[in-house]
Amino acid sequence: MTLAEAQKTVDTWINTTGVRYFNELTNMAILTEEVGEVARLIARQYGEQSFKESDRGRELGDELADVLFVVICLANQTGVDLTEAMTRNLAKKTQRDSQRHQENKKLR
Repeated sequence: MTLAEAQKTVDTWINTTGVRYFNELTNMAILTEEVGEVARLIARQYGEQSFKESDRGRELGDELADVLFVVICLANQTGVDLTEAMTRNLAKKTQRDSQRHQENKKLR
């Protein structure tokens, strides 16, 4: 699925199953919550924290998809074309960081 397809799919889902978009501030709060769930799972899977019973059964892919869903909602409701935004963003990073990472001794 492309970013454009994802944006269209989410928009269709919101307008049929979800009734309407939450407002931008609500979605920002939901995004923060979802990112927190990703952080919690990573801290347990890859960090030093142990799992609690309430953490069991959670999957990283599902939690990341929750984050992506809300990002797509925010993009849709604010008129951001994510394909165009990602293309511009990668060009910016390529120009800005073309040598920085290559010269970073910490990455070797």
